[in-house]
Amino acid sequence: MAEDSGRYKSFTRRALLIGGTQAALLAALSGRLYYLQVVRSDQYRMLADENRISLRLLAPPRGQILDRDGLVLATNQQNYRVLIIPEQTKLGDEEIEVSLARTLDALEPLIPISDRQRDRIVREVSRKRNFVPVTVVENLTWEEFSRVNVRSPDLPGVIPDVGETRFYPQGASLAHLVGYVALVSENDDTDDPLLTLPGFRIGRTGVERMSDLSLRGKAGASHVEVNAHGRVIRELERSEGQPGADLVLTLDSNLQQTTTARLGNESAGAVVMDIWSGDILAMASTPGFDPNAFNYGLAQDEWDRLVTDTRKPLTNKALSGQYPPGSAFKMIVSLAALEAGIVNPGHRVFCPGEVELGNQTFHCWKRGGHGDMTMTSATEQSCDVYFYDIARRTGIDKISEMAKRFGLGTTVDFGLGVERSGLVPSREWKLARTGERWQVGETLITGIGQGFVLTTPAQLAVMTAQIANGGLRVTPRLIKPADPVEEARVDGGLDVEADQDPRSLGISASAMAVIHGGMDAVVNNPRGTAYRSRITQAGFEMAGKTGTSQVRRITEAEREADRGVNEIPWAERDHAVFVGYAPISAPRYAISVVVEHGGGGASMAAPIAHDVMLEAQRLGAARDRRQAAEVDAPPEREG
Repeated sequence: MAEDSGRYKSFTRRALLIGGTQAALLAALSGRLYYLQVVRSDQYRMLADENRISLRLLAPPRGQILDRDGLVLATNQQNYRVLIIPEQTKLGDEEIEVSLARTLDALEPLIPISDRQRDRIVREVSRKRNFVPVTVVENLTWEEFSRVNVRSPDLPGVIPDVGETRFYPQGASLAHLVGYVALVSENDDTDDPLLTLPGFRIGRTGVERMSDLSLRGKAGASHVEVNAHGRVIRELERSEGQPGADLVLTLDSNLQQTTTARLGNESAGAVVMDIWSGDILAMASTPGFDPNAFNYGLAQDEWDRLVTDTRKPLTNKALSGQYPPGSAFKMIVSLAALEAGIVNPGHRVFCPGEVELGNQTFHCWKRGGHGDMTMTSATEQSCDVYFYDIARRTGIDKISEMAKRFGLGTTVDFGLGVERSGLVPSREWKLARTGERWQVGETLITGIGQGFVLTTPAQLAVMTAQIANGGLRVTPRLIKPADPVEEARVDGGLDVEADQDPRSLGISASAMAVIHGGMDAVVNNPRGTAYRSRITQAGFEMAGKTGTSQVRRITEAEREADRGVNEIPWAERDHAVFVGYAPISAPRYAISVVVEHGGGGASMAAPIAHDVMLEAQRLGAARDRRQAAEVDAPPEREG
């Protein structure tokens, strides 16, 4: 009995020990379950959702680019495209490569698929999972897109899709300025997740590039349920993101079209600007190119044609073309001489047609000379001998300082990344550049805008605007200010005298009056070099200055031969230059025109300026009338 009692006690202790151990294990397990399911539930729910739910970026609509009147310069349009999901093309156990080729063969009678596109599709399929859609072709016509939709039931794996693509309704007339978009390349900074999206495009040139971040917008997101292999089951939630901001430019697209059309097929650049606000109203460079071609995909032969064309259609000549200004530089020389007190407006020089300096002869463009010249008549008739004289008296450093004061020799800095600075020479510059001292003969050549001096059409427009407004510094702009107070201030002109304004260039009113009188005479006096290009419409009269810049030194034999422009090879002809402003009674617009190898400023550039400036004033007057009517219109009655 005692033995049985001992066994029972031993069993009871063991049972209690085992039971206690089990209870402890059960309590630990329960505690762990409570910790995982209650305390850490949010974390593990999130991890589970991350395995089940995929976040995918959505490209936002790119902002539009508009002109000053709200006309569209760059917008988005529907992009009819065809995608293909490789795994869905399979029939039975055939290989993906075989099924893909068979499907593309079936598609080809419906839409054009080049060998180059086929190679790209195969490369993309090899790099991606078989359930990821791959673009076959974009920018289809509605007829092509319809054919694919009708046959889609017989084309497994083929998905007709509608996206967005960039479109430039103005075409070549604004290609250099507005620019274009293109696919993201390996060299681009892809910190922005948007840039990783297939087919996403960014600004490559022009305003598209300059304002790419604001035009791009913010990505949207699509939350989709996926299976273990990453295949989409269904969309759970969608946020479209923030569209890119619209951008309003200072351009007048109608004036831009007129300017481009007037330049025609010439290799040329022209700029029209408001002399008070600095608004760029037109900036044309010809010949141009179709920016839509870069978005749709440029064929190799078309690219080869663009890069080998001697007239450089891809170059924005208005900003990066550098040319000797020729006689358009003579106003700067006059101002330098007047402001330095070297000469007065009545200074006279007799022009016999040439002048000797040492063993060199410097010719006037007019054989036999102009006779007795004053500053105004020398500007009117563009007498070279007169400006040889005052340039020699003034010296290169004073001329250089005045040119830089008017913005020559520095970039205009629109932010487009293609501006060139031109060149304003000086003694110091030549010594540093060549190690040689400046020669007096080089001063004479600079006095007529030749030699080392180089300018761009944009710089010449800014220079002319500052002459027209009486010597006030003006900053050119392409984008309209968002602040209406600032807009009203600059558009309303200035209510102080030029020499009292903080933007004053420090030019005396008397000196400016001489320059204005000379530029008026150039266009409106019968002996003026641009008289045949004068504007006769009352209130729209134009003042200006012609220029003809040599691209090479003319030999004495060639001077004697006196060949006509058409007898000279195109690449050896002089550049044609004209700068001007209008209307004379109340200056508002400035223009510069440079035609590469155009011959003469009077015969080629001035007639173009006439037509463009007349149109600028007509458009401006019409805009003023519309705005006045809007202000005077009575408010609409409610109800």
